[in-house]
Amino acid sequence: MNVKRIIRLLKLLQTLQSGHGQNASGLARACGVSRRTIFRDLESLRLAGVPLEYGHDGQRYSIPGSFFLPPTNLTAAEALSLIALASEMGRGDRLPFYEAAHSAVLKLESNLPSVLRDEMRTLARAIKIRPSQVSRLTEKASIYQQLVDAIAARRVVRIRYDSFTEWEEITTRLRPYQLLFSRHSWYVIGRSSKHAEVRTFNLSRIVSLEVLDRQFTVPRSFSLERYMGNAWNLIPDHGPDCEVVVRFKPLVARNVAEVVWHKTQQMEFLEDGSLEYRVSVSGLNEIVWWVLGYGDQAEVVRPAKLRHLVAQRAQNMVTMYNGKGE
Repeated sequence: MNVKRIIRLLKLLQTLQSGHGQNASGLARACGVSRRTIFRDLESLRLAGVPLEYGHDGQRYSIPGSFFLPPTNLTAAEALSLIALASEMGRGDRLPFYEAAHSAVLKLESNLPSVLRDEMRTLARAIKIRPSQVSRLTEKASIYQQLVDAIAARRVVRIRYDSFTEWEEITTRLRPYQLLFSRHSWYVIGRSSKHAEVRTFNLSRIVSLEVLDRQFTVPRSFSLERYMGNAWNLIPDHGPDCEVVVRFKPLVARNVAEVVWHKTQQMEFLEDGSLEYRVSVSGLNEIVWWVLGYGDQAEVVRPAKLRHLVAQRAQNMVTMYNGKGE
């Protein structure tokens, strides 16, 4: 069975389930096919166990209203996307805490006739999604759920946090505004009493969490987009944005140009096949690691501060490797 027929059968199911009933000619018009094709499709549904009803007086076909859940008007493409995405991302630890998405897909599949369910599964298996590696968060499920509940109830939480930037375990009262999954891990963003400002905390480094009997309101001025600004990835720095220009050599130029790395990026290929990449970012600490990932195939043109940061890291690597070889 091909995708076009799956789409047609789903359309036929939705039409039959509408509750009005239609004769063969009406079904053919609704599905954009001939009466002969409709009779063949009706037989396929009957063989699949769909309880078709036929009214001899009006010569109308229908499905009892109790057979399926209320129609969701999903197209075949929508159903396939949901099944493929939720099956892939909800299975195992590919997207931590979203095993429920996989369970939901199984329920969605179970409401399809067997002939469609089998074909959908076959197509879904032909689609694979390979996300980037994620943090091990198996022991943080309760913290994730507590944060979801605290955000819903607008409750302040107290967390003990293993801070990398402060080199110690800290305790702070947090007003959790937003949960965010970015690249490798889940993060909670909210106002921290210790820092007296909005901060980002990695769930994998939350040691413990206590929900307090104290409520808060999210400021109207807060939005994730406004908070993130033009951060390269996750952590915006204070101060004005930096205009960054990086020149990539021809070996990696097309590879770089194929990806939308940042919402402000602009690119221009030069005559020698190299790529001039321009972007405006809030802080340089995150983008420096991206540039270093391209080794000697990337050169920072400006700003001078970023050139210095990259050069210093590269020099440290040379020193490290020379020292190892002695």
